[in-house]
Amino acid sequence: MDWLTILGISVALAMDAFAVALAAGAVISPITGRHLFRLGFHFGLFQALMPIGGWLLGMTVQKWISAYDHWIAFGLLAYVGGRMVHEAFEEDDEEKTPSDPTKGMTMVMLSVATSIDAFAVGLSIAMLGVSVWLPATVIGLVAGVLTAAGMLLGRRLGEKWGKRVEICGGLVLCLIGLKILLEHTLLK
Repeated sequence: MDWLTILGISVALAMDAFAVALAAGAVISPITGRHLFRLGFHFGLFQALMPIGGWLLGMTVQKWISAYDHWIAFGLLAYVGGRMVHEAFEEDDEEKTPSDPTKGMTMVMLSVATSIDAFAVGLSIAMLGVSVWLPATVIGLVAGVLTAAGMLLGRRLGEKWGKRVEICGGLVLCLIGLKILLEHTLLK
């Protein structure tokens, strides 16, 4: 897997975390270094661990599905990307009273929710027979950095750009899935 693909996947996966960080940055006042570290670290950690979990599961079933792996990778990435785009267009529930989303169970739930897509990507990486360690590290680092940046931008932009960023992330995942499919069907 080349660096551009790894970086594209990393940025696409981090879009959920970035969008949540934008919203978190809009409700936390003032934002401290502690807020940035807590949310950035947890989002990055969960984003790095989820692909490893998906990869480990995928490696156990690889020998039975290697003939269809590129279709599975395409399907998973298209599903995750399509779901991200779909969720961006859904109506939001009424806002609750603002609280600090960088603390307690709220942070854990947000960390899991923003990294579930990374599990499917890890499964896709296993189907391609690629090592997960470098992609997982890059995914985690990119998610952590974009989370911190999202919080800082959220202070200025609020939730205005959150949906657009999530749509872009979903579209990038779909395009990466299409690239994998085309590489395996047209080049063989």
